[in-house]
Amino acid sequence: MSTSDPSFLAKMEQESREQQKRFIGHIASRLGHGGAADSRKPEHPYRGAPDFWNRYELTQEERIDRFMANWRAAGGHTERITGWEDLSGVVIRILQEHGAQSTIRHDLPELAELRLEQHLPELAHRVWNGREADDSLTAAAYTDAGIALVDDAVAYTGSLVVTSSAEKGRSVSLLPNLLIAIVPAERMKTRLGEVMGRLPLSAEGGLPAGVHFISGPSRSSDIENDLTIGVHGPGIAYALIVG
Repeated sequence: MSTSDPSFLAKMEQESREQQKRFIGHIASRLGHGGAADSRKPEHPYRGAPDFWNRYELTQEERIDRFMANWRAAGGHTERITGWEDLSGVVIRILQEHGAQSTIRHDLPELAELRLEQHLPELAHRVWNGREADDSLTAAAYTDAGIALVDDAVAYTGSLVVTSSAEKGRSVSLLPNLLIAIVPAERMKTRLGEVMGRLPLSAEGGLPAGVHFISGPSRSSDIENDLTIGVHGPGIAYALIVG
């Protein structure tokens, strides 16, 4: 009999379902469950986050304090900066402290205002170019510091949210060993759901090619549970909150 015969395939499917049923039944019995009633599908009275969580909100200062505490707990560095006019000096100090010899940044006017080319002419500076993405990608892989402007920050999880576009290559925040993330204070959210709900509304031409959640420096313990920093991304991560 050919294995493609419909009756043969139906028999194989039935046997497979019986095996699955016995397997699940064994687990249920070990957990103290059983009987026909337990085979019914569980009810799902709620979809998405419950109302009490959607109503949960922190003040702006509480959001900033919670984010900074969570970011530091994950091994990152964070500073509060009064205004944009003071940002350039802080970025310059960080670059010098870590001995960076090169930078790459998002192609955004807020970051152009840092004027790093003028303040640190001895360093090699590059701006992400979406029209020459391959060249920018190669440059990012061999650049010491990436400077990115985040779309949002989430206080409760201590996470930065960075979307990618022609002006904001994902490699800027992923490949250099030192990440300097600029966080406008007004972009600080309480819950991750606030960001996820906003993404479809802000995507005029569709969702962005990449949405990246960054919660401190890269950490990996895949090999024998031995924690290693900086294997899959920046080993040093700064979140500079402006405003």
